[in-house]
Amino acid sequence: MNVSIEEVDYIEVMEYSRDPLIIHTDYKVLYINHAAEEFFRSNKESMIGASPLDIFQESSKAAISRRIQSAYGKPADIIEETVYRMDGTSVVAELYCHPVKIGDTKAIQTYVWDISKRRETEKNQHDMNEEINELSATLVPLLDDVAVLPLRGKIGQEKAMTLLELIPGKVKEQNINRLIIDFSGVYALDRMVIDYLFKINNVLSLLGVRSIISGVRPELAVEAIEVGIDLSKIPTVATVKEALAQIGMILQEQN
Repeated sequence: MNVSIEEVDYIEVMEYSRDPLIIHTDYKVLYINHAAEEFFRSNKESMIGASPLDIFQESSKAAISRRIQSAYGKPADIIEETVYRMDGTSVVAELYCHPVKIGDTKAIQTYVWDISKRRETEKNQHDMNEEINELSATLVPLLDDVAVLPLRGKIGQEKAMTLLELIPGKVKEQNINRLIIDFSGVYALDRMVIDYLFKINNVLSLLGVRSIISGVRPELAVEAIEVGIDLSKIPTVATVKEALAQIGMILQEQN
């Protein structure tokens, strides 16, 4: 059977596409697919004939207009813009457009992708990294070679993994031989995170750094035991003050 690609129903292809698509020419929308209807919270009847510039904020329209004109000749680079839906809500989107021909008429096909969730995830990751960097840089010195790492807030798996990567380097940089890891400010952990945090003790041991864990609440201690962490092998005290007292006794024994 001989099949010509020219016989493909392109309208049907666009309708089935999960990417929001708009075809426009001379600043008038000729067609939008079903995904675009859902994205803009509108319908074909409302958008066909409208200007594609209507979805952009006023300050962006001049640049978008120039971009549209250039796209009649060749595909335009992907850009990121705030666009407005028909219900007045805005969303951060990536836009890509390229020339198409409808008979003898030059037109432009534009793809619109919602990236607001991706940007939110990236922001959360950035904020978390900032918090981790601040935390890992704040090994509070107490004595010449003694410091405390004050953990606080909610610690998720990514934060715990990053702490595991960063703390050993910080300890070496600051010539710390004894580190108090204080859990008293931590209010939320899961079992996998507990495992990561207690692994810090093992890594520090390999570097010759003795660590003491303070402030472990009873429920965290139970969780640690349930995931197979033997707390009897790790010096564990109730407060940083008790940890310092224990370090003092160790120093006296060594002298």
